[in-house]
Amino acid sequence: MKVIYLDNAATTKIDSEVLELMHVSMQENFGNPSSTHQFGRKAKSAVETARKNIAKHFNVSASEIIFTAGGTEADNLILNNAVLNLGVQRIITSKIEHHAVLHTCEFLERTHNVRLDFVNVNKFGNIDLFHLEELLSNSDDKTLVSLMYINNEIGNILPADEVSVLCKKYDTLFHSDTVQAIGHYNLDLQSTPIDFIAASAHKFHGPKGVGFAYFRKGFGVLPMFYGGEQERGARSSTENVHSILGMEKALAIAVSNLKNDRDYIENIKKYFISALQSLLPNVKFNGHSSGLEKSSYTILNVRFPLANSMLLFSLDMSGIAVSGGSACQSGSNKGSHVLSEILKGDELNKTSVRFSFSKFTTKEELETTIIKIKELL
Repeated sequence: MKVIYLDNAATTKIDSEVLELMHVSMQENFGNPSSTHQFGRKAKSAVETARKNIAKHFNVSASEIIFTAGGTEADNLILNNAVLNLGVQRIITSKIEHHAVLHTCEFLERTHNVRLDFVNVNKFGNIDLFHLEELLSNSDDKTLVSLMYINNEIGNILPADEVSVLCKKYDTLFHSDTVQAIGHYNLDLQSTPIDFIAASAHKFHGPKGVGFAYFRKGFGVLPMFYGGEQERGARSSTENVHSILGMEKALAIAVSNLKNDRDYIENIKKYFISALQSLLPNVKFNGHSSGLEKSSYTILNVRFPLANSMLLFSLDMSGIAVSGGSACQSGSNKGSHVLSEILKGDELNKTSVRFSFSKFTTKEELETTIIKIKELL
């Protein structure tokens, strides 16, 4: 049975060039970067070169990049620092954020008396900028705004420039989970002044278990755990050298091929939307995921015109991998917190499936998927 992978918002296939580089690094660059001998110095030099190269893609300095075990750790490091180190008393976020942000904010609310406010979102999952400004204007508490750049379930793109303008106007810190954006969109952190971002390599064809946090210069970083002085004291633990180098390579490949990959994936997405609409005239798309301006070209969240609780399972049994929401929630029976926030009544009860695409997705795979959906529905 041929298998088809359409869950790239959950994780992506590692690029062959990345695998090759990591394989060589594991054989030849095995020193501990904290060691002072030549093996350690070689590893340390490789890590610092990767840091500089990654920083260049975002128009920031290498000292502002902290390597982590992924996006979740990066979000936690940023949010905990905002409260415990930078004196933030209030966090403004939304109810459709990734749980790496939502659950951390709720923890900080319980344990450190942080005021937690939620900005309104409309039925498409758009942030209400007027409500955000109202929230920003009604308190003098030191505030952090935390809003994700691209929603991992419905693909909506945050108007980050407008949010950054509001944050600057009200002297507010701005954090964005950019996990779904990096490697797919250009992000210049000088022209769009976000104070903190989180990234994860496995979302752009790099290895799992590695990512980074960006802290704008001037903000000290308090570590979440202790035991060493790695990452300039910001994150104890021996650096994951091979994965860091793999992440740097994956990002370089993504950036150098950004336009060609985007054009290709956009065409794939448009074809799939058209095929679904021909098959099921009553099909709908959650958020703005059927568009290409307000939504990521890699994500399509489909709401089928009926309830079929076995659809994901049946697709899986047919060799087609998709998601009903965030992959982080795949073991949960609570359903999607994002869709629960923007859909009501019968629409929420209908079966929604997230299809997400990459440069490795083919039109033939989507044709097969359409045939299988026709059989199942």
